[in-house]
Amino acid sequence: MNPFEMVAVIVVAVMVASVLRAKYGHSRRHGIAADPQEQAENLRLREEVKALKERLQVLERITIDKENSLSRQIEELRDR
Repeated sequence: MNPFEMVAVIVVAVMVASVLRAKYGHSRRHGIAADPQEQAENLRLREEVKALKERLQVLERITIDKENSLSRQIEELRDR
């Protein structure tokens, strides 16, 4: 392989990598938001996810308590 072909292969490889990076949205910063607006949006979404997880835990606890309460009531009715 002569030097010209090697340079051409490297250029093509870099172009393909650039196209794939642009297509899949990967930046060179590796996870750092590009601007303050994106950082604010990320923070807002993280807080929203945190609030939703807390609400889910409450709903799970209510559901479990109701199931236990219902089974106790059924057992009480059977004992009568």
